Amino acid sequence: MSRIVARLMARKSLLALCTLFIGAILLGAAFAPWENASAQLKFVAPKKDGNSANHQFANQLSAAFRDCANEVLPSVVTIRTFSAPAGRGGPRGNWGMGEGPGPHRIPNPFQGTPFEDLFDNPGFEEMFPQLPSEPRAVEGLGSGVIISENGYILTNAHVVDGQGKVVVHLHDGREFEAAEVKTDPKTDLALVRIKGADDLKTAVLGDSDRVQVGDWVVALGQPFGLEGTVTAGIVSAKGRGLGIAPRENFIQTDAAINPGNSGGPLINLSGEVIGINTAISTRSGGYQGVGFAIPSNLAKWVAEQLAAEGVVRRGYLGVAIQPVDANLAEQLGVEGKKGVLVAEVFPDTPAEKAGLKAGDVILSFDGTGVSSPNELQGLVEEASLNQHHKLEIIRDKEHRTLDLVVQEQPEDYGLTRSSKGKAAPRSDDSADMDKLGISVQDLTPEIAENLGVKAEQGVVITQVVPGSPANLAGLDTGMVIVEANRKPIRGVDDLRAAVEEQPLSKGLLLRVQSAAGTRYVAIRVAD
Repeated sequence: MSRIVARLMARKSLLALCTLFIGAILLGAAFAPWENASAQLKFVAPKKDGNSANHQFANQLSAAFRDCANEVLPSVVTIRTFSAPAGRGGPRGNWGMGEGPGPHRIPNPFQGTPFEDLFDNPGFEEMFPQLPSEPRAVEGLGSGVIISENGYILTNAHVVDGQGKVVVHLHDGREFEAAEVKTDPKTDLALVRIKGADDLKTAVLGDSDRVQVGDWVVALGQPFGLEGTVTAGIVSAKGRGLGIAPRENFIQTDAAINPGNSGGPLINLSGEVIGINTAISTRSGGYQGVGFAIPSNLAKWVAEQLAAEGVVRRGYLGVAIQPVDANLAEQLGVEGKKGVLVAEVFPDTPAEKAGLKAGDVILSFDGTGVSSPNELQGLVEEASLNQHHKLEIIRDKEHRTLDLVVQEQPEDYGLTRSSKGKAAPRSDDSADMDKLGISVQDLTPEIAENLGVKAEQGVVITQVVPGSPANLAGLDTGMVIVEANRKPIRGVDDLRAAVEEQPLSKGLLLRVQSAAGTRYVAIRVAD
């Protein structure tokens, strides 16, 4: 009996051993394809840096972008503005910062746990006072750049000019509520100060006057709330005006700038801030290749005054000015497109006291030549107040020098404009000026009031023929012609005499007024 049991036990052991052996074979067969596949999969070794001159140049350029971004990014901050509406959003009323506009309820972190009711208990606020107890809605989101180790941050006025708290989020994760916010609406610049922040990384403000069209630039900021975003491009133009602020001299760039970039720095490849990102030109609301930044030299000048006095004190002339194009240059005796044309001199202003007159061309201010209204405006605004300055002008094709005392610009100067007037209706009294392609009639006090112009005499344009010399020169209905070839126009007969006095091939210089102001227009028609 014992022998039979022993044989059975031996057979079972042998069967188990065979089963284990077969299983191992099958398992090995199952994994064999994977082992073979692993043996066949061979990765190509990473490429080394190219040794050609082209590769070396490209790598150096890439390193330059990387170095300047790494140097300035620690100085770039996120700026959020908050309001605190009355009431609470349900139990506990905790709200935080979300990605979109409007309040965002902080979810109960103890949902589904034994501590769920604790979060909604009124005593929870006393236990954890650091948690927000009032609803907070994000009203604004933008960028800024630290420019001083004692906590001063440069940004745009439109980023921080709303009501409510201004919170600054540093690159290292720390957050501070702004202790001071000072704005300059005329340049759309603001200076924000935080206190109690140690080891701040400050950016270097470079010389924006040295920036040239075609220079590489890098835009840093928080577009759409995406912190630490870096985009690159070139300077595509300088001295741009968009009509969004009274004082404009923008650097134009094709570096990608989007909502949220406002207030962030535009830097050169040396890691110097040469502009403050401010606006974009777009039809879609996003990046389309045209962005604008306030030059760093202007931003530095504004920041210094805001820090010292809380306001910006500017000088002014008290004139309406315009560029000198080729046609105007010929009529005024100016070489090329140099200078700025004075279209109107306002009463009781530094310009009037200095003897400046409408029709003068300003060539330089204190020895610095000007060729655009923005250049002249910038020099005068930053000039020493109540001090004597020299104006080089051309009057009646002769060079003259005037002594000017620059005074402080009134607070509301340049912030208000006359409302647009209505076009004067064509009447039976209208006279046709076929050579110009316009119809005109004598100006009356009633028409002047309706158009919003201050002219006491002249002729008002009632019709402009499309494609005519007047149309091509920019004349429009509702404009009032007050001078022709530097002679006053009292009525239709005076204008007709000026037109007939000499061929239009020699040019006709008109001074016109409208609700938008006064300017000169040169009309010339080839024989």
